[in-house]
Amino acid sequence: MKVAVYYNNRDIRIQEMPKPKVGEGEILLKVKASGICGTDVMEWYRIKKVPLVLGHETTGDIAEVGEGVEKFKADQRVFVTHHVPCYECKYCLEGNHTACEVLHEGNYDPGGFSEFIRVPKMNVEHGTFLLPENIGYNEGTMIEPLACCVRGQKVINVKERQTVLVLGSGVSGLLNLQLAKLRGARVVATDVDDYKLKKAKEFGADEVIDAREDFCLKAERIIVCTGALQAAQQAFKFIDRKGIILFFAIPNKNIEIPVVDFWRNEITVTSSYGAAPEDLKESLELIKNKKVNVRGLITHEFPLTEISKGFQLAANPKNSLKVIIQPNR
Repeated sequence: MKVAVYYNNRDIRIQEMPKPKVGEGEILLKVKASGICGTDVMEWYRIKKVPLVLGHETTGDIAEVGEGVEKFKADQRVFVTHHVPCYECKYCLEGNHTACEVLHEGNYDPGGFSEFIRVPKMNVEHGTFLLPENIGYNEGTMIEPLACCVRGQKVINVKERQTVLVLGSGVSGLLNLQLAKLRGARVVATDVDDYKLKKAKEFGADEVIDAREDFCLKAERIIVCTGALQAAQQAFKFIDRKGIILFFAIPNKNIEIPVVDFWRNEITVTSSYGAAPEDLKESLELIKNKKVNVRGLITHEFPLTEISKGFQLAANPKNSLKVIIQPNR
């Protein structure tokens, strides 16, 4: 089978690899669509482990089921998450599933940017979800990104009548924007790109602001959805007293906290990583019931052989949002 092997953002090679063989409790998935995540193009983060096959926002058809699999059968359309918790460690028992070491270590084989993947037994049991008829393969790839936003907004308790400032109006920013609006918040969105500012308005922002301009506001919740160091600095400038800053995205450098404001104003700074199966279930329902517009976020599709074009778009997004790779196209 063909796979896309990542070496860096400008060097992604189409190579041949044996089709995985499934064992007891496992399934073989024929990949129909796999989204390029913002973390996939974080070269400084990925390059430490190259070469590798990326792709973790994956949908497809079940091609084969291993012995003992009763929950699924061949030809079913599914979304599969790459990370699942153990449900047994202290973190899981306290409800902190994304801190589970098993979640961080697990994955499917070899990665979503391939024609087929082997889904391990644990992922079959806890991380595989049937796609409803009204969710296509492309839309299904958005289940995981939206679930990460669901978890992040649970962490900071976004609620009605709060002012939520979303710094960065890429895919994660626009998902967080829509989710915060669903929770009844007033949402202000920023970016430095006119295309994204326009999209933020289209997706329901109460106000959009060019981040390069001087502006003044105080927000109870700030969600940082860009790795730009300037955004991290702005977060501390615009957070209200007793407010919470969520680093949904992170810069590639350490950030400086204005310690007096942090102390005097009782500011909370936190982060969120990934999503648990419970968040994925909630995300799937939001997409199924058309509560969140994910279809409008998908701007480009490429076959596996053109994945390099997709990565260049995702790494340097101009007039683009979500890029989908279709390995069996």
